[in-house]
Amino acid sequence: MKSFIVACVAIVAIAVGAAVVLNHYQKPAEQAFSTTAVRI
Repeated sequence: MKSFIVACVAIVAIAVGAAVVLNHYQKPAEQAFSTTAVRI
């Protein structure tokens, strides 16, 4: 039972870390897909 709780805590920590990293590196769609000829 202890190993299951440790695994649950670890997966939550990994998910939170991945969310923080992805929010830091991803661009919004209006920046990623815009060119000089596009008007949003």
